[in-house]
Amino acid sequence: MAPLSHPSIKEGWFREISSQWPGQAMTLKVTKILHVEKSLYQDVLVFDSETHGNVLVLDGAIQCTESDEFSYQEMIAHLPLASHPNPKNVLVIGGGDGGVVREVLKHKSVENVVLCDIDEAVVRVSKKYLPHMSALLESPKVKVFIGDGFKFLADNTASYDVIITDSSDPVGPAASLFEKPYFQLLHDALTPGGNISTQAECLWLHLPLIGGLRRTTLEIFETVEYAFTTIPTYPSGQIGFLVCSTTPNRDLKTALRIVPNTRYYNANVHKAAFVLPEFGRALIEENKIILPAVGRAARALAEPNKPRKKVLLLGSGFVARPAAEYIVRDPSNELTIACRTLKSADALAQGLPGTTAMTLDVNDTSALEAAVAAVDVVVSLIPYTLHVPVIEAALKGNTHVVTTSYVSPAVRALEERVKAAGIVVMNEIGLDPGIDHLYAVKTIDEVHAQGGKVLSSLLPRIKQFHSYCGGLPAPEAADNPLGYKFSWSSRGVLLALLNAASWLADGQVRSVEGKDLMALARPYYISPAFAFVAYPNRNSTPYREWYNIPEADTVVRGTLRYQGFPEFIRVLVQLGWLDAQPKEWVKEGLTWAEATKRAAGAEAASESVLVSRVKELCSFPDPVEAVRIISGLRWIGLFSDELLVPRAGNLLDTLCARLEMLMAYAPGERDLVMLQHKFVIERADGAEQILTSTLEAYGASNGHSAMALTVGIPCGIATQMVLDGIISAPGVLAPYTKEICDPLREQLEREGIAMVERVL
Repeated sequence: MAPLSHPSIKEGWFREISSQWPGQAMTLKVTKILHVEKSLYQDVLVFDSETHGNVLVLDGAIQCTESDEFSYQEMIAHLPLASHPNPKNVLVIGGGDGGVVREVLKHKSVENVVLCDIDEAVVRVSKKYLPHMSALLESPKVKVFIGDGFKFLADNTASYDVIITDSSDPVGPAASLFEKPYFQLLHDALTPGGNISTQAECLWLHLPLIGGLRRTTLEIFETVEYAFTTIPTYPSGQIGFLVCSTTPNRDLKTALRIVPNTRYYNANVHKAAFVLPEFGRALIEENKIILPAVGRAARALAEPNKPRKKVLLLGSGFVARPAAEYIVRDPSNELTIACRTLKSADALAQGLPGTTAMTLDVNDTSALEAAVAAVDVVVSLIPYTLHVPVIEAALKGNTHVVTTSYVSPAVRALEERVKAAGIVVMNEIGLDPGIDHLYAVKTIDEVHAQGGKVLSSLLPRIKQFHSYCGGLPAPEAADNPLGYKFSWSSRGVLLALLNAASWLADGQVRSVEGKDLMALARPYYISPAFAFVAYPNRNSTPYREWYNIPEADTVVRGTLRYQGFPEFIRVLVQLGWLDAQPKEWVKEGLTWAEATKRAAGAEAASESVLVSRVKELCSFPDPVEAVRIISGLRWIGLFSDELLVPRAGNLLDTLCARLEMLMAYAPGERDLVMLQHKFVIERADGAEQILTSTLEAYGASNGHSAMALTVGIPCGIATQMVLDGIISAPGVLAPYTKEICDPLREQLEREGIAMVERVL
């Protein structure tokens, strides 16, 4: 049996990363993972920690640890119970671990306790791994009800003296537990004079939320107070409670009786829990913020007179979020995210300050022109074929444009009109193209500054320029037959494999047709840790001029993949699976085996016949590779009797849909970006020197991918520089000159992204 693993645990440490406490994370050293489960409602994890005993984690957030759970359980239970004159019937919503029930039963007046939790897994797992908390769930005074708390409350009006809501944080389904309808249900389920308490987040992190909760509950309850407790393993070491009563002027701050056998709670702590630090009191009671301004808020105070600028971002793909995050760092920027569906735009805009979402079809010319004319810069992260209508709209609206795409001939044809309009159309500012340009230009300029160009036989010269880039799974995630997973458009990835390529080698132009591109892949050494292969990408020949290296006799830009990838893709090409032409027979009711039979011209759809046909049509490096690749085709399902789901009526898109499912990144998996320039420099004495410039970047587990960061952040930087007038020369631009590259590269390095140079 394989050892248990969980994406939140890396290198023996659990990390509690959540949008509820951005920019910070609690970490605990893990001794052993005890339980991993996907329940009907949430991700359930239990591990033994080095310093806090067993830890229960739900959806990535710590719920309790053996070492400090008592401070939370005692306070959320005893604050409402000890201030109630005679609690007999108690309801606990949530709290399936049993800790709150344990504390409720310390009150002698309590006769009946009902625990209502929607997830039986929490109760079951807690009984096994947290018995000191859950043991009293077996008490004859306790009834456990597995079901929806909303429905339970609605079915049990005027039934309970005290109700305690031990909820998770207000994300997903739990968000409804922080809204007015839920508090009304709580009110209506109380007996006359009843009290409630509910988990009410952290003063340090959620002051606006707490203030809103207090205002909401004051509309429903006669008495409302906020209290807090300290607990080391909760975010910022503190969490609070709303304690409310249906009785006017009830003194919730004073305990009416002594509670026995506590570790944290006592009568003095009860009273002190309602004494708030001044910053908390000021916001909750006066709606006044007195905390120091940091980050975006501090920048707004420092630059109060900076003109407001508007940015439209088109697209919601893999790389859009880091670009959007960078743009809204500047509080003077107002960002609008536009997608074909409002749902996609809303999802991308979630949590971004100064950001609104809208629906927009770029094929609707009048709507596009209106949206573009309303902003200062439009960032086009939609397919490159749609950049021209965006630029046409920008020409009418006198709006600047930023894209990460190569300058296409159609975009280049707009050059004179763009200059005449006085707008900037900044392109090729992602990873490749983008970062590769910034550092190629840097190194070439530095070599030339040493005397480099072939102006004299006595001066050094750049003899060869090789540049290869790959977006790949990190080695530990490269676990499928292709050694590849999708961090951007699967269709774009596969179509790029059919592009013809041209390059300079020893002063001669070399070319290859797209259908033969994979046969050209060769091993490429960067580090002994990686088995890379490389092949040319597109047309490299103009870069001798664009990079200002007329002396170079070899110029090639290409793509990196793991060993074994090209041979596999070549077989898919030979079988016809990368054909984007519509076929009337690609329709519902077709099995994968039948589709392979039609594509390959096999006589039958049985696996044995299909495999024989594959061997006839395809060339393999050796018999071992033939077995590996055919096994990979079987893994994709190309020989199976499973019905395929056709997409766009062609084989390419149908295969894309399949691969997107099979080759997606699993939660917690990382990607890798590897980019390397290799310069062969010939010195004045005839000696050759090899200089490399390398970027090796990994994505964050459960965070941004390396691809998203290395494309999105350069795009965001360029957008800000256009807004600030740093990039201002009208025209269709790309980062090929020192004047454009230097400021972009300097800012990129401030973001921690840089290529590292070495002399071999």
